[in-house]
Amino acid sequence: MVQAFGGPEVLTVVDLPDPRPGAGQVVVTTEAIGVGGVDALIRGGALAAYGITPGHVLGSEVAGTVTEVGAGVDTSWVGQRVWAFTGESGGYAEQAVASAETLVPIPAELSAVAAVTLGSSAMVAHFALRHAHFARGESVLVRGAAGGIGVAAVQIAARGGAGAVAVTTSSPERGERLRELGATHVLDRLGAGASDAPAHYDVIIDIVAGAGLPSFFGRLAPNGRMVVVGVMAGPPPADFGMEMVAAFRKSMSFATFSADTVPMVERRAATAEIFAAAGRGELEAVVHEQLPLEQAVRAHEMMDAGEVLGRVALTVSRS
Repeated sequence: MVQAFGGPEVLTVVDLPDPRPGAGQVVVTTEAIGVGGVDALIRGGALAAYGITPGHVLGSEVAGTVTEVGAGVDTSWVGQRVWAFTGESGGYAEQAVASAETLVPIPAELSAVAAVTLGSSAMVAHFALRHAHFARGESVLVRGAAGGIGVAAVQIAARGGAGAVAVTTSSPERGERLRELGATHVLDRLGAGASDAPAHYDVIIDIVAGAGLPSFFGRLAPNGRMVVVGVMAGPPPADFGMEMVAAFRKSMSFATFSADTVPMVERRAATAEIFAAAGRGELEAVVHEQLPLEQAVRAHEMMDAGEVLGRVALTVSRS
């Protein structure tokens, strides 16, 4: 639970009553819980304006077994191993409530940790590339590629036949790991560092935003498209669009993307296909570390320090 907004130390373990499902909901007894960048933003108070207050239980995705269903939910879900989206809260728990419409069965060959590593991240990457109208043969730059969404975007773009997949990241070691996942060119955080990299890109997927965002308009090709899917470095400057206006004749496009705009039935179908692809060995769940649920503070310390490549997952032991 978030006692007060601040650093990782504000997280504390508390005992709460067992949750009960409402109409259309299920209870999932968790095996693994995804730890994402949005959790750190919530913990720090960045989303307080949206009504999130201290006392909030973090966690938006879990994997485990359905143990109870609410009114109107097919009872055949009970006993099934599933991935579930819990919304903005409630995932960091031994039992979590989720809407039945979010449930995606987990294939037998996929672990619960892999499911929460790929679930939301790869789904967002998939739809962000679609939002950018990415087509086979086009060049893609993933800005901030070491996180869960970035790692998935690299793999999906490469699997989709991108002509080049460049990444920005913070170290050569991370760059080499991203090459193993499909990146063809590794750049530093400013977008420099590879003399053989394309000068311009058809698509830029940006998970970072922040003050540096406007400079990347200069890396778009004519008719290029930039899609921002995260603001891990904060919002861009208020006048960031002036860079686009200055290059008016290039017909560039800028968009934001949130999975909230995708119908749930499409999100479920995409997640199911992502899990199937992972089961076939076509996508890799990049797990930086697995930690017990009780060590959520450590997970957030690692994220804040920029240590994570891929995702951290929390696990629940019932020995």
